[in-house]
Amino acid sequence: MATLPTTAGAVTLLDFAKSIDPNGKTATVVELLNQTNTMLQDMPWIEGNLPTGHRTTIRTGLPSVVWRQMYKGVPPSKTTRAQVDDACGMLEARAEVDVEIAKLNGNTSDFRLSEAQGFLEAMNQAMMTAMIYNDVTVNPERPQGLAPRFSSLAASNGRNIFDAGGTTNLTSIWLTCWGQDTVHGIFPKGSTAGLEHEDLGIIDAFDGDNNRYRAYADHWKWKCGLSLRDWRYVSRIANIDTAALLARTGTQAITASTNIIYLMMDAMNAIPFMGKGTPVFYASRKVKASLQKIALDRNQSALSIQPAASEFGKPGIASVDGDLRFFGIPIRTVDSIVENETRVV
Repeated sequence: MATLPTTAGAVTLLDFAKSIDPNGKTATVVELLNQTNTMLQDMPWIEGNLPTGHRTTIRTGLPSVVWRQMYKGVPPSKTTRAQVDDACGMLEARAEVDVEIAKLNGNTSDFRLSEAQGFLEAMNQAMMTAMIYNDVTVNPERPQGLAPRFSSLAASNGRNIFDAGGTTNLTSIWLTCWGQDTVHGIFPKGSTAGLEHEDLGIIDAFDGDNNRYRAYADHWKWKCGLSLRDWRYVSRIANIDTAALLARTGTQAITASTNIIYLMMDAMNAIPFMGKGTPVFYASRKVKASLQKIALDRNQSALSIQPAASEFGKPGIASVDGDLRFFGIPIRTVDSIVENETRVV
């Protein structure tokens, strides 16, 4: 049997038919797979001091001080330091749309923009997943994420990891205090912050049989990483049993010592000084829904549901991420936070 030409990665007539309305105009695409990943919007972005990322000098020890006596000298001392390099990853994508398909609805630019939105969302999701979970020992081409940095209760930063006691259906809540001297996003020295787009115009593309056809081409590139300058400004509530939290039983019962409210308080108190940055809690959609329900309990006044207008200044417009706070700290939805994490021990 002859091998059929492949159209993987290409926009087909079927794709086009699904993206136009009965009038032949480009339809408003409801991206059911879109994720809300506000972390990328919250984090400050700073140009790195290396062509490949950023080198941070961390104070690892304080100098010794003495109570001096009369006629006694003071021995010299100094701080100890270590340097940590955070590398940036380079996320890229290319789109090729047959010129005849793009022309079918009479609005080539509009159709290409509709295609671009899908690429942007895919890159957003890939970047967010890497920022949370990537381990450079497994995927060295991607930036190091938060989870591998906070992965052991016995590590030196284990005091900022709080065990919710779960063993199955595990997820985490993150408290990140964003700031220039705490934790922030980075892009390579001399490069451009954010997503770069290049319109390649009309090029010769190739089908599965290596035959040419004319196509509109676009190229997207995103170089960025994560710099953890001071680990004390990130807290992780790990081993949250999602099922127990939804039912408010077991490890997540109101009376349990591992109750999520108590652990969120612990996470806050692990941050040395909130004023040094911008603190934000991040959770999965199910976890945030559970916290919203807990907020309705009069005994949980630390959680407050606030009108969206208080954050966005637009009365009457609701927001998934502008309505829930814990002691005034916003709690935002990050769909890239999964609910099948490896248990942190």
